[in-house]
Amino acid sequence: MSVIHIRPKPFFEDKSRAFWNLQTLGWLGAFILRALSSIANGQPAVFLVPVFISTVTGYSLTLLMAVGYRYLLMQRPLVTWTASILITFVAAGTSAFIDAWVFTTLNPAIDAPGLKLFLGAFYLTFTLLAAWSALYYAINFFLTIEEQADQLQRLELQASSAQLAMLRYQLNPHFLFNTLNSISTLVLLKQTERANAMLSRLSAFLRYTLINEPTAQVSLEQEVETLKLYLDIEKMRFEDRLRPYFTIDPAVAKAKLPSLLLQPLVENSIKYAVTPLEEGADITISAHPVGENVRIIVSDTGPGLQENMVREHLSTGVGLANIRDRLAQAFGERQSMDVRSTPEGGFSVIIEMPLVLEEQTKVAA
Repeated sequence: MSVIHIRPKPFFEDKSRAFWNLQTLGWLGAFILRALSSIANGQPAVFLVPVFISTVTGYSLTLLMAVGYRYLLMQRPLVTWTASILITFVAAGTSAFIDAWVFTTLNPAIDAPGLKLFLGAFYLTFTLLAAWSALYYAINFFLTIEEQADQLQRLELQASSAQLAMLRYQLNPHFLFNTLNSISTLVLLKQTERANAMLSRLSAFLRYTLINEPTAQVSLEQEVETLKLYLDIEKMRFEDRLRPYFTIDPAVAKAKLPSLLLQPLVENSIKYAVTPLEEGADITISAHPVGENVRIIVSDTGPGLQENMVREHLSTGVGLANIRDRLAQAFGERQSMDVRSTPEGGFSVIIEMPLVLEEQTKVAA
């Protein structure tokens, strides 16, 4: 049974709807509070009429104020605050005049100075409208900050994607050049069957690399299948001198990692382990879970690190820094890469990264 998760929409996703909801609820709450206060003070029911009229007046005036404030938001701060204070004074004066007139109309028997009624209503109304204005500007300031943060996040994501794409595109040209050069050599030697086979495998490998986005992550088993395509091409060059072995724990077969992350490491082993040795070398790719991480090891039985051999730069020329950058872009500080070599020979690159399974990615999406 599938569970449907309904994500609530952000309150301010529709700004116009959020404004009307807050406007209506705010003034309704103000009316209820003033009505309850009047009843608690023993006022007659007829006193609710001026309270209702005052609330409707405030509701209408703040709609007009919102129109003016929307224009003032785009002005300089000095213009905005000066004009806002003037608008609040005018609106409070208008509302106070209406409140005083309604009160004297409904209560003709009460002999109260009109100026005193006006000033009392003005003080209360100005306080309420000033609070409304402050809340209006505070909400708009908050929304502006949120929009800027979202825009910055989108720009950072675009920059990160562009950097990942650049790193991925650095991996292909050298390998493609070597393979085409090998095919050309086979054609010159009139070994057309081997040339056709290598061309077919190269086509399959390139088809895979073109299908996947440069910034995409693939499962470990997909990455292994790509490595096998690549090694099939290289085995046509080195034959029995190239001996690849895969040991992939089924528990991490669906683990996600940047596409073509391991190919330059294998290419590195071919250049520095298989090529210089007459007997060739073994290349082992293993992966297994380690706690909440997955550990991937690419190792070979070549000469390792020697004084006259430096592996800091991979055979593609992009260096181990390329792999480190791609890991950092994908997993932040939750990853590590270690390079090891023993005096007896052999070279290993050990990668640890979070064990994020393909199913977890789909659920999160």
